[in-house]
Amino acid sequence: MSPTTSSATRQATDQAVPGAPLLDVRQVSKHFGGLAAVDGVSLQVRRGDIHALIGPNGAGKSTLFNLITGVNPVTGGSIRFLDQSIETLPPHARTRLGMARTFQNLQIFPDMSVLENVMVGRHVRTRSTLFDALRHARRQREENAAGEARAMALLEQLGLAEKAWQPAQSLSYGEGKLMEIARAMASEPTLVLLDEPLAGLPADAIERAEQAIRGLNRQGVTIVLVEHNVRVVMRLSDHISVLNNGRLISEGSPEQVRHDPAVLDAYLGEGSHA
Repeated sequence: MSPTTSSATRQATDQAVPGAPLLDVRQVSKHFGGLAAVDGVSLQVRRGDIHALIGPNGAGKSTLFNLITGVNPVTGGSIRFLDQSIETLPPHARTRLGMARTFQNLQIFPDMSVLENVMVGRHVRTRSTLFDALRHARRQREENAAGEARAMALLEQLGLAEKAWQPAQSLSYGEGKLMEIARAMASEPTLVLLDEPLAGLPADAIERAEQAIRGLNRQGVTIVLVEHNVRVVMRLSDHISVLNNGRLISEGSPEQVRHDPAVLDAYLGEGSHA
């Protein structure tokens, strides 16, 4: 990251309007041909919250994540982050503002080590230039050392430290999900979006991941979470938004959502373990 970009990011954070939502999604839509995958969804994510998105498969949750993070352009509506309009920004610009995410399907560099995969998440926090790297400047060495220490601490927290130097392709699917959480944390985000982070995890790994999510939140990171494990969602979340067929059908506290007839009919009543 250049000094100019870093300063701009800090200034954007400092100038966010007090009391304004950290993330403000207004009437956002995404059409694929004649299909409205997301249809006029509005939601506000408060700073410091764990905000869950739940709903049946195909409800539009991952598509909404892609719109928020810039993977796909919106068809209509607006998205504001840190009180800035971001719906036209490319993904890397949103990342530099302090937004990170994981994906529903693993996104790994299989031939790189687990540690190196996590350190990829640090690139937005580095300030050394290509010229620095070519000269092996002290700043470059210091940033590499800090990045490695941060990555190792995260792997330790998630129970993966012993596998730090193994190739990422040697990890189980569940371990790969934990590694992706560590990589998202490595960027020191203001907002992290976790897309089904517990999918495929055994019970002990679910507990570690849940503890890691809580720990990240205690450090001041706001979290938006898509997850089908309703028990965990109800334990973790401050606020829940429910999507069905691309539309927002309910939102509120876990207790409010748990007893909403519309949610029971569309999702929680379908054999889920709330």
